[in-house]
Amino acid sequence: MGEHTEKNAQGSAGGSVDSEAAGVHQPSVPTETNEAGAAGAPKPEQTGGRGSRRAEKSEPSVDWAAMRGRVVGLLAGIVRWVGLLFALILVGHIIFVIGDANPDNSIVAWAAERSEGLALGFHDLFQPDDPKLTVLINFGIAAIFWLVVSSILSKVIRRVGGGA
Repeated sequence: MGEHTEKNAQGSAGGSVDSEAAGVHQPSVPTETNEAGAAGAPKPEQTGGRGSRRAEKSEPSVDWAAMRGRVVGLLAGIVRWVGLLFALILVGHIIFVIGDANPDNSIVAWAAERSEGLALGFHDLFQPDDPKLTVLINFGIAAIFWLVVSSILSKVIRRVGGGA
């Protein structure tokens, strides 16, 4: 009876139920396995524990949710910056017109050309008698339009894309 109790104690410490039935003596402390997986503790891939090969192979995984969040944030940021750039070009044109800048200057001419396209339908929305006031009101409204639209589009992109 004492021998049977000793085998149970050894089996619970380091052996398995099958080894008790076979009468194979298992050491009380598990030993490391060799390359062939000989006697000792079971291999990590057999136990399915933290050291399994599946866990080792899946380490270089990609966090797609975080990647999508970064792409959505980048796209929303680009939309905001483009809207700001368009508004700055329009404001620059307003400043050049109100300040009586030389229309033959290349920077002033470039801003005037770009502003006509960026003003969309706003360039002749209001027609007061003063030409400077016309530019201030109409191109100012166009600049505000670009800021508002780019802000709204940025928020929509973040919401649809799952970003914060």
